[in-house]
Parts: sequence; C-alpha cells; structure tokens
Amino acid sequence: MSTAWIVVLGAGVGTLLLKGLAPAVLGGRALSPRLMGAMALLAPTLLAALIVTNTFATGRHLEVDARAAGLAAALVAIALRAPILVTIGAAALTAALLRALT
Repeated sequence: MSTAWIVVLGAGVGTLLLKGLAPAVLGGRALSPRLMGAMALLAPTLLAALIVTNTFATGRHLEVDARAAGLAAALVAIALRAPILVTIGAAALTAALLRALT
C-alpha cells in the first residue's frame, strides 16, 4: 500500500473517530469554534483528494485524459447549478465520447 493511500485511510479513520466518538466523549459540552471549523473541513478535503487522485493519476504517473475532461464538464455543470444527475450525466457522457474518439 502506498503512502498516499495510508494518508487517505488515516484521514478517513480520523474523520470517523472525531464524528463518532466526539459526542460520547464530550457529553453535552460544545466544541470550540476553531475545532468545529477543522472538523467541518475534513470530509470535503478527503473527497477532493480522492477525486484528484482518481482523475489525474495512473499508478505513480500523472495523466490527463478523458477523466479530466469529464471532471471539467462536471465543474461546468455545477457552476451552472445543474441538478446532480445532470452533472453526473454530463461528466460520464463527456468522458465516454472522448474515449470513443481516441
């Protein structure tokens, strides 16, 4: 297992532990705003890392291919406030068309 995956798994486990054990450990006490801000950023950061890794990496090599175009199509759909199914469809269709052309 590569170092990157160990970091990803560690962040995932840390997120689960913080979100799952915090209520049991803290009881009714509130967390500090600074810690709440950090906790709120863990899941989106992990998701972004997984998306970038799966889009631009092939093994240990950087590769820009149809997956990157699909991600770009999804970003455009999100910027236009399209529904999630339309966003996924646009990304899949873009990647599929580019793969068919090459």
